[in-house]
Amino acid sequence: MKELFEDRLVRALRAFNHFLHVLLAIALVMASMMVLWEFVMAVVHAVQLNQLAHGFLQALGTLFIVWTLSSLISAEINYVQNGVFHLVVFIEVAMITLLRQLIVEPVKVATALQTPEQIFNAWHYGLLLASLLIIGILHKLVSSSEKRELE
Repeated sequence: MKELFEDRLVRALRAFNHFLHVLLAIALVMASMMVLWEFVMAVVHAVQLNQLAHGFLQALGTLFIVWTLSSLISAEINYVQNGVFHLVVFIEVAMITLLRQLIVEPVKVATALQTPEQIFNAWHYGLLLASLLIIGILHKLVSSSEKRELE
């Protein structure tokens, strides 16, 4: 009797987990489509205002979000197919986020009114670069250890 209950409970939990992953996959696809729409609108807006350099950098920042969503979709596919979720995905998302911040923030500073708080902050960018270096080292360590586990 106890084993029958446990089997049913585990099956119900697996079904619910599968349902949650279906919802996650749908949400990721919808978010990707919305971000791609935002990218198209940013390009159109930049062309209309004849601010191609600024518009390109803003659109590039939006594409970094698409890259993040793509990584998450790939991880979700891998999880649904194999039941495995790799830690390296979170590291890649952090890396992409830092890269986006390094590219987009100077554009925001350049286009804003130059108040003392908005002037280039070397300390801030130094911390971003140091964080990116640490995340890169962590990515190398984790990805090489995952490769060794597969062998």
